[in-house]
Amino acid sequence: MSDFESLREECHAANVALPATGLVDLTFGNVSVCDRELGVFAIKPSGVAYDRLVPADMVIVDFDGRVVDGSLRPSSDTPTHRRLFLGFPGIRSVVHTHSRHAVAFAQAAAEIPVFGTTHADYFRGSVPVTRALTAGEVEADYEWETGNVIVERFSDMDPLDSPAVLVRNHGPFAWGPSGEKAVETALALEIVANMALKTLAINPAAHRLGRHLVEKHFLRKHGDAAYYGQSSPG
Repeated sequence: MSDFESLREECHAANVALPATGLVDLTFGNVSVCDRELGVFAIKPSGVAYDRLVPADMVIVDFDGRVVDGSLRPSSDTPTHRRLFLGFPGIRSVVHTHSRHAVAFAQAAAEIPVFGTTHADYFRGSVPVTRALTAGEVEADYEWETGNVIVERFSDMDPLDSPAVLVRNHGPFAWGPSGEKAVETALALEIVANMALKTLAINPAAHRLGRHLVEKHFLRKHGDAAYYGQSSPG
């Protein structure tokens, strides 16, 4: 197996999982998976329909932004993914979608409040939203600056505590330790966005979940003291 074959296979599997989740319309979305030892990541090629993708189509890009293997043009969002890999060293995979309920919050420039325990199972508080990009940032290097405003938003937050963000007027990015887990987080994000919109429609003054319950639900699934699920086989 080549150095990049397993990376391409993981990236391909995560990308083709997106349509089945309902997270993407048309070709609006992409997944990347990195190999930090090799200093590269695989990413979906730009504008290729999901049902046409094969593992060999995944483009290999290094952390300096150079295509090192692949015959297709990488996703136009590649600089954003690269910025997140550089800024968040604890992640291996990034997912970007235009999932509809999460996008609704992004377009409203509103964070997704933590109303219930389903949300707290994945996110240790409200899902944050970035500031707007300036005209200069858009003109200079739009996709790279998109990554910069995400990293900036997490200057006082742990990206592993809230493994997703809403880019204002754009859409969500989510991440995780593998392609599969990052897609799961992107799906969880869309589910809690849907729930939050319905909660606000029923009661615009709905109370946020208490901190004690947020901590309990998040920490029972994440961290050294987690006890949800089964132990890995020894």
